[in-house]
Amino acid sequence: MIAIAIDAASSQPPYEQIRTQVIGAVRSGDLVAGERMPTVRALAEQLGLAVNTVAKAYRALESDAVIETRGRAGTVVSASGDVTHQHAQTAAAAYAARIRELGVAADEALALVEAALRSDR
Repeated sequence: MIAIAIDAASSQPPYEQIRTQVIGAVRSGDLVAGERMPTVRALAEQLGLAVNTVAKAYRALESDAVIETRGRAGTVVSASGDVTHQHAQTAAAAYAARIRELGVAADEALALVEAALRSDR
């Protein structure tokens, strides 16, 4: 099990902090496929958060296919592990295709991406 810490001073919402820390743990190998995750209630209690906040993080992680819920068997790290990199590659390919269609130069396209990544939107 990984240690998750919530930074109350962060501009990132608590559910997103949970999501990014779990993804980071899967990427680093601290969490492996099939490893059981704490229940939503247990993690909420451990972190001092509302159950709905942790549930939102778990739903996002399930949507990203990082974890899967197996009913009474609990929630585990998905066999596919972290698929966010695959999603990022797909998004990048789609962006590149669209940029080519629009006739935007590669250096300008990269500058647009960098600006978008820096924004707080």
